Amino acid sequence: MHLLLNIPNTLTLVRIALIPVFVVVFYLPFKWSNDAATWIFVIAAATDWLDGYLARKLGQSSPFGAFLDPVADKLMVAVALVLLVQIDEKAWLVMPATIIIGREIAVSALREWMAGIGERTKVAVSVIGKIKTTFQMVALLLLLYREPLGDFPTYDVGVVSLYAAAILTLWSMYLYLRAAWPVLSGANNAGDSSAEQ
Repeated sequence: MHLLLNIPNTLTLVRIALIPVFVVVFYLPFKWSNDAATWIFVIAAATDWLDGYLARKLGQSSPFGAFLDPVADKLMVAVALVLLVQIDEKAWLVMPATIIIGREIAVSALREWMAGIGERTKVAVSVIGKIKTTFQMVALLLLLYREPLGDFPTYDVGVVSLYAAAILTLWSMYLYLRAAWPVLSGANNAGDSSAEQ
């Protein structure tokens, strides 16, 4: 049990525990609720970076952590997107949010299926996926804060960043599907059969 509750995994659990707090604060009828919700998201994003760093630094990587970390990330992102769409139901915001959430479901299902047949490494996280995550986090922070920072159009830049994240989301999903296609299409099995003959 102590291996499951090491420092990186504890940070990941804290990130999950912050989700309901984030939702409650987001809906509080106070002027400072935007600031508070944004800071909670910042803390969650920081734990995402920190738990991965500590897992490598302390040699505390574990199968439980490898499972839990992406789950925590996807939950926080999906909840933030749903909340943002709920307060701004315009189609131009709903569309990238739907793309991002839909992609996460599709790629998670693909990874699970590939892992089940021993081909998990073919759909490992790509560089494009990491860049997408960066745009996504920046977009969510700006959209959550909403208020202009001086002459800086926080919300508008957030929307543009969200569209950039959505485009990269589709591109990274294409790369995952292309990597997995030989298995999905049965081409590997066909090759194996011909080799056996």
